[in-house]
Amino acid sequence: MNNPYYTISDYYKKTYGEKVYKLPVKLSLTCPNRDGAACFGGCIFCSESGGSFENLPSFMTVDDQLNKNREYIGKKYKAKKFIAYFQNFTNTYMSLSEFKEIIRACDKDYILAVSISTRSDSITEDKLIFLKQWSEITGKDIVIEVGLQTANYKTLELLNRGEDLADFIEACNLINKYGFRICAHVILSLPWDDIKDIRQTARILNVLNIKEVKVHSLFIIKGTKLSKMYKNGEIKMPSKETYERNVIEFLRYIKPDVAVQRLVGRAPKEETDFCNWNTSWWLIRDEIIEIMNSCGYTQGDKSHKVIYDKIKGE
Repeated sequence: MNNPYYTISDYYKKTYGEKVYKLPVKLSLTCPNRDGAACFGGCIFCSESGGSFENLPSFMTVDDQLNKNREYIGKKYKAKKFIAYFQNFTNTYMSLSEFKEIIRACDKDYILAVSISTRSDSITEDKLIFLKQWSEITGKDIVIEVGLQTANYKTLELLNRGEDLADFIEACNLINKYGFRICAHVILSLPWDDIKDIRQTARILNVLNIKEVKVHSLFIIKGTKLSKMYKNGEIKMPSKETYERNVIEFLRYIKPDVAVQRLVGRAPKEETDFCNWNTSWWLIRDEIIEIMNSCGYTQGDKSHKVIYDKIKGE
């Protein structure tokens, strides 16, 4: 099946010359919108695990988690090179000395890069300066994953993000100053967003020089505030067809050189009240690809850059 979008696996092969897989690392930490620094309660969709479901226990050292995951994932996928991925909660929300310690633990021969998932309000220049120095010394690439979710400020308030679009823009400008790749997280089945919000989100990411995106469907975790809203009939989830349309529109507006990490989020069925319309994530992905191919759509074919290049070519 021909991919009409730029996959992260294609980027890895182009950059590193071989298959590369992420090694998840779970730390014992929290978020500023949980402890009151930004607000309380956390995002209404986030579970107590902080967005990770298959990670090793956080009491294990970074070194032990990397080695154990390398042994399992390397054997399963016959991979030799990896990316250390700090996934759950806000992985820059700690002191500089703590941050240095966890990053230095990633200086291993089999680690090509470090990917750090965090929030806009927790991007600080002192940590970026350290990452720049460490990257230059070790030769490891750095990717900062930042959650935007949507450009709609009203939706961000409803999600209890505790940060807004301006925070995201400010953080991206600071990260770009140090030349790191940015991966933006977006949710494309938010009940309060329409197709205009989808387009606007993509266009803003283009302006901010985002290099990677991770697309999520909104799944509803049991015990969350979102779960209560869902059960009380306060929200209605869009259809699978609407989600697929949203993803396609997003891909058509995002620039063609932005690597796409995924098209569908997923969570364990037993932990959710709603997840992917009871459909396998790979089936939704394949349907999106099939629609795009049958219609002749490709990533970025509606982006300003592509349109401008076509005009110049004429």
